[in-house]
Amino acid sequence: MKDKKPTVKYPKPPFANQKKIEVPGTEKEMNPKVNHGEKSYKGHNRLKDKVAVITGADSGIGRAVAIAYAREGADIAVCYGYKVEEEDARTTAKWVKEAGRNALLIESDIRSEDNCRDIIDKTIKEFGRIDILVNNAAYQMAHTSLQEITAEDLKHTFETNVFGMFYLCKAAEQHLQPGSCIINTASVNSYDPNVILLDYAATKGAIQNFTANLAQMYAENETGVRVNAVAPGPVWTPLIPSTMPSAKTFGKKYPLKRPAQPAELAPAYVFLACDECTYVSGATVPVTGGKVAF
Repeated sequence: MKDKKPTVKYPKPPFANQKKIEVPGTEKEMNPKVNHGEKSYKGHNRLKDKVAVITGADSGIGRAVAIAYAREGADIAVCYGYKVEEEDARTTAKWVKEAGRNALLIESDIRSEDNCRDIIDKTIKEFGRIDILVNNAAYQMAHTSLQEITAEDLKHTFETNVFGMFYLCKAAEQHLQPGSCIINTASVNSYDPNVILLDYAATKGAIQNFTANLAQMYAENETGVRVNAVAPGPVWTPLIPSTMPSAKTFGKKYPLKRPAQPAELAPAYVFLACDECTYVSGATVPVTGGKVAF
């Protein structure tokens, strides 16, 4: 039963062999390796024949969600932001196809509204519909003081995390039929901001507020479209050793004494996307390793 105990199910820090890597980081540079549910996630046709757009789907949480959605029966638009991430994105697409579903690879910088429209247009052209939009792509960089954060840093973080989400929701809106949903990736930083992630934490608070507000707007307008968010705690992804001062002790201060693996986040995204979840809208589901989030 040891492998079922949450504190020891996955690797715990210190991660002595993980070296600092360049932004945005890739899966092959991770040590210990990341678990996206490749061998563990079992689908039950909860999303049969749906179409999902997932940003940041090349690695980390995005890849785990893509694998889970595909095994639940969905086709996936695998979106990624950098050429260096193409190998990882192709690996995600491989897992989607091995689940018997279709994968559309889209490289795009979501800081541009035109690019976001293009993502939606390409998905509609390929699949004819969009049922689920997962706004998961994010950027962060650790800073030890306010003076370290340049105007360009602030712009980059907000354009990636907030503007991109807004642009994609706006572009997708006309294609979202009753029963469709939007799922945004917020963060434990929405509740308990990390002092070295000032600008990033601010974007995550904005995402949570945007989620609740858009959900109410859609409910009042009787669109039949739900909007929710997932708030991860520390998660072991390439973003961590590429942006944090030291990944060796990452997640150690949380109650479960370790970071999550992306495989542990995917079920929350499945829950929010499935048809059985029709009364949940405007919610943020915390997956924070025992950290109280409110």
